[in-house]
Amino acid sequence: MFVLPETTTGTERHLLEATMDRQRRAVADTARGLSESDARERLVASVTTPIGLVKHAAMAERRWFQCLLQGLDESECDGPTTPGDPSFAVADGETVAEVIAEFERAGARSREIAARFDLDDTWKHDVLGDVSLRFVYLLLIEDFARHAGHGDILREQLSAR
Repeated sequence: MFVLPETTTGTERHLLEATMDRQRRAVADTARGLSESDARERLVASVTTPIGLVKHAAMAERRWFQCLLQGLDESECDGPTTPGDPSFAVADGETVAEVIAEFERAGARSREIAARFDLDDTWKHDVLGDVSLRFVYLLLIEDFARHAGHGDILREQLSAR
């Protein structure tokens, strides 16, 4: 579901952060309000589910902000950091509310970490080479927008049943 941006002016950083937060909300809304069974429904051939998209986004927050920017070892992060299909896995006992809260905590921690740096500060990524905070924001905005779009389609499929 497309939501008009609330923030449309300001510094580059302010706009990046506001857009990032908007995409975070869009990802969380992928699963928000769904029943536990609907949130876990596999409607496509991949492992993608509404709740799995939120779980995956929490992993991305930790991987980019906690591991890369803060320099934490994966074992020191506040949740899973393994990318790919495992990042979409949700334990049977986890609820939609718990997974959304986990994602929101990861986002809050990312904001705290990012606040210590300038947009032009750089880190060495093991595959991409040098990356700036600006790049991390842009990459995750793109990634979260794509996943929110996936979530919109999944919700449409659930509504059509």
